Amino acid sequence: MSKAKRYIPKEKPTFYYTKGTLLYLFLIPLFFSLVLALFQTNIKAFMLNGISFLLFFGVATLSKKGFVQEGKYTQEIFTNAPKVPYKMIAAYLLGGATFFTAFIPGEQALTKSIFLAIIATIGYYLFYGFDPKIDKFNNLGNISSDFVLKTIQEAKIKLNHIKMNMSSIKDPTLYDKLDTAVIKAENILRTLQEDPKDIRVARKFLIVYIDGIANVTDSYTALEESKISPQTKTKLHLLMDDVEKRFDKELKRLKKNNEFELDVHIDVLKEQINN
Repeated sequence: MSKAKRYIPKEKPTFYYTKGTLLYLFLIPLFFSLVLALFQTNIKAFMLNGISFLLFFGVATLSKKGFVQEGKYTQEIFTNAPKVPYKMIAAYLLGGATFFTAFIPGEQALTKSIFLAIIATIGYYLFYGFDPKIDKFNNLGNISSDFVLKTIQEAKIKLNHIKMNMSSIKDPTLYDKLDTAVIKAENILRTLQEDPKDIRVARKFLIVYIDGIANVTDSYTALEESKISPQTKTKLHLLMDDVEKRFDKELKRLKKNNEFELDVHIDVLKEQINN
């Protein structure tokens, strides 16, 4: 009886992916006011409340994008700051929506409407904070940040492609070996993001091996697995053993370079202290 194939879970939702859900609760009273205006055939109230509803819905939607963007930024070790400040746009839109709703449909005084708009905008920033503004680029040396980001992104796309192919592979041994290779490749990527100075050398390694694994899985899943000979499967298992060893060797090399650099910094610091 063959071993059951493990399930590859999708990315689990984090706090940033569920953050801001409460903003949608503010739409409930506006929705009821829309329904009430519709039943009363009050066209003016329906249109004004409809505009308010759309404005607050825009706040919730933009905020959601901002929180997801912030979550991805927080999880990454090496990345650009978000280019579109969704949270800032949502905060100003919230102020505008609050002013419009209070002053036009709510018929409040101008000064009171402005005060409520300011309070809403400040409250948003105090509760949800600002958009990330600082790029996460450390230990670059003379390496271009765009080059590092492009290399990391290409490798991640390939790894995700391999994971998709893995979901169609029923051979438990091959699946486990691929799973191990993917984990080791992700460790290498994480190490490179923490210290990308070796990215030029490592890029060749990543392209050769990750591309190679992707091509193998493409060819494997294109065939009926039951028709693949035991000899071919054995060759694949041995190949993946070799890939695993190569990944271990590359990760060891990267960490050794980092340790060497640390030793150099310590020696320089000792010399400066002694002098």
